[in-house]
Amino acid sequence: MDYGKYKYEQAKKAKEAKKKQNIMKVKEVQMSIKIEDHDFNVKVNMAKRFLKNKDKVKVRIRFRGREMAHKDLGYELMDRFAEAVSDLGKVSSKASMEGRHMLMFITPISDK
Repeated sequence: MDYGKYKYEQAKKAKEAKKKQNIMKVKEVQMSIKIEDHDFNVKVNMAKRFLKNKDKVKVRIRFRGREMAHKDLGYELMDRFAEAVSDLGKVSSKASMEGRHMLMFITPISDK
């Protein structure tokens, strides 16, 4: 077999495989624990749009000043957010604290 032909076939297979793969980007949604209902719904709709595009969603709640004493409100908000987008995505990483921010990752539900 001709080596040039072999390399061409391998490049063709690699290009075809690359075309079929899904590159997942991470999109971020930021909130505060004092968020109003309408603003919360806007953030949920943004996250749903990201999940429909097969992007991962990073949900971040920022705590300022004395809000750090009320982490329980942050966990409740994260649970509410996860419930709101549960039809399009599932929680891949539970809510956890990193400094003054609480983070949670939501991945889209695959169609496979």
